[in-house]
Amino acid sequence: MQLIDAHCHFDFPYFDNIRDQELVRARQEGVSALVIPGVRRHDWPRVRALSAPEQGVWYCLGIHPWYVDEHHEQDLSLLESTLASLPPGCVGLGECGLDALWGDIDRQQEWFRAQVGIASRVNLPLIIHSVKTHDQIYGVLRSANWSGRALVHGFSGSYQQARKLVDLGCYIGVGGVITYARAHKTRDTMARLPIEALVLETDAPDMAPAGVPKGKNSPVYLPQIMRALAGLRGQSAEQIAPTLFENACKLYGWSGV
Repeated sequence: MQLIDAHCHFDFPYFDNIRDQELVRARQEGVSALVIPGVRRHDWPRVRALSAPEQGVWYCLGIHPWYVDEHHEQDLSLLESTLASLPPGCVGLGECGLDALWGDIDRQQEWFRAQVGIASRVNLPLIIHSVKTHDQIYGVLRSANWSGRALVHGFSGSYQQARKLVDLGCYIGVGGVITYARAHKTRDTMARLPIEALVLETDAPDMAPAGVPKGKNSPVYLPQIMRALAGLRGQSAEQIAPTLFENACKLYGWSGV
C-alpha cells in the first residue's frame, strides 16, 4: 500500500533532531509522500528548504488565520508572485482559512478571501484551516465561485457541513480525531461521506491519534488513521488505500508520486 500524508507540519521544531529518522520510518509504513503547509511568511524559507520532491517531501505556502496580524498587504503580493513562478516542490496555497476560537474573524475573512483569489489565479489547490467555521468557509468559497481543488484539513464538523463542502469540490481531511471513540460526530461523518472525497493527513506533530502523546504525532502514524477509517466504513485498509492515494494525487495535481 502507498499512502500520502496530505498535511504534515514536518518543518516544526519537534522534528529537528529526528526528521530523517521519521521519514525513513514513515516510508517503511508505506508513506510515499507528505506535504508541508506554510503558515506565515517568516516560515516560508524554512518550509521551502525542506522540500525534496525526489524523497516525496512537498510543500505549500500560505498565511494561517492565527498569524494574519503579523502580515502586511505586500505579503499577499509576495505570496502570489512566488506561487505564480511555480517553484519546484510547491503544490498548493495554504495553510489559510478561519478559526472562530482565535483572533478577529472579520480580519481573518479578509485574508482568507484574498488567498482564495490568489489560488484561483495561479491555479493551485487551497489547504484550508477551519475551526468552528465550516459554514463561513463554504460561504466564502461559494461567493468566490470557487471551482478549483481544496482540502478542508482536520475536519471535525457535521456530515451536512461536509457534504456541502464536498459538493463544492472540496476534499475532507481525515486525521487522528477519528481514532477516539468519543468523537461521535466526526466518526459518523467520515463513515458516511463518499470515499472519493476523503484524504488522509496527520497534522503532525499535532492532532495525535489515540495512544500517541500530545505534540508527538508523526507521519509514521498515518496507517493507524487509515485503519480506523476502514473500520468505521466496514472495509479493510487494503480496500480503501488505493482510492485515498488517488484522491491525494488528484488534490495536488500529481499523476503519481
